[in-house]
Amino acid sequence: MKIGITCYPTYGGSGVIATELGKELALKGHQVHFISYALPFRLTDFVENIFFHEVEMSSYPLFEFPLYSLALASKMSEIAEFEKLDLLHVHYAIPHASSAYLAKQILKGKRDLKVITTLHGTDITLIGLEPSFLPLVKFSIEQSDGVTAVSRFLKEKTLTNYSIEKEIEVIPNFVDTEIFKPASACSFRKHVAPKGEKILIHTSNFRPVKRVTDTIRIFEKVIKEIPAKLILVGDGPDRSECERLCRELSLCEHVKFLGKQEALVELLNAADLFLIPSQSESFGLAALEAMSCGLPVISSSVGGLPELVKHNETGYIAEIGDIDRMAKYAIDLLTNEKKYEIFSANARKRSVENFSKEKIIPLYENFYQEILNL
Repeated sequence: MKIGITCYPTYGGSGVIATELGKELALKGHQVHFISYALPFRLTDFVENIFFHEVEMSSYPLFEFPLYSLALASKMSEIAEFEKLDLLHVHYAIPHASSAYLAKQILKGKRDLKVITTLHGTDITLIGLEPSFLPLVKFSIEQSDGVTAVSRFLKEKTLTNYSIEKEIEVIPNFVDTEIFKPASACSFRKHVAPKGEKILIHTSNFRPVKRVTDTIRIFEKVIKEIPAKLILVGDGPDRSECERLCRELSLCEHVKFLGKQEALVELLNAADLFLIPSQSESFGLAALEAMSCGLPVISSSVGGLPELVKHNETGYIAEIGDIDRMAKYAIDLLTNEKKYEIFSANARKRSVENFSKEKIIPLYENFYQEILNL
């Protein structure tokens, strides 16, 4: 198949999944064309069968704001026509699904370009519900030839919030379990916890919805009971507030802010426990990557997280903002070696058996074929 993929190229779950999907499809012999304003950050090495097409933006005094969605639609139609694409797979509804619809209409009569839209989360649960976007998102989803969602939670939210009757296929996020896997030797651990302290870790884009300050408050309770360190990976609008909170709670020497990092596998393998107390999480890709490395996860009971984290098996789930309970769960795991080992093994096993690329990529291939046969 010849497949066009459009995603946001920056840090974020939708871009990660779209890029990794494209790489795996290319390795299986499909021709993959990425169409975006920049090279996806996970597309770092040359991969045969992968091509990148940059959407060029031109500035003109008449236009106060860049017309990216229109430029994207134009580039999509151009690439689809001249590269003879079978389908466009767009990740994140806004504005990619509407741009794909325009591209499909431009090519009407020349070729039957199929459009598949994958819904990832805030495009449906937050941004898409804005009054200025809701009709467009609803229309774009309904006009797509195929629609997938990364969790049952997100599927139900979409059907309910937008009164959509169109069938939505649930295809969960996936992880490369041969890259994200447990590793015993880790020099970084000795650097962070030279006295053998337990290490808790959180990775995110530090948006308010991630409740990173809750992570710090959980850690404050944990460190009163056991020697521990906290690693915070990522950056975003709440980082300054988190740094201020650490100073207020006198935790600076115990909390490490590492910013955006590429060596995520090494960092996860340096840790003992993953915290994700989010207010909203349509799937929880960061938690899956941690589980694949054998880390038990303590999460809030929101969105798609209960579909990923099995309470009292691969980790623990608590209500949003229940810092006391999350801290209690963390202390329980970190002070009970036998229980910890069982949870760690369960987390790794669940990742491999349910969310490995070997399990999920064929689901996308089958869905593509199903849509092409319509």
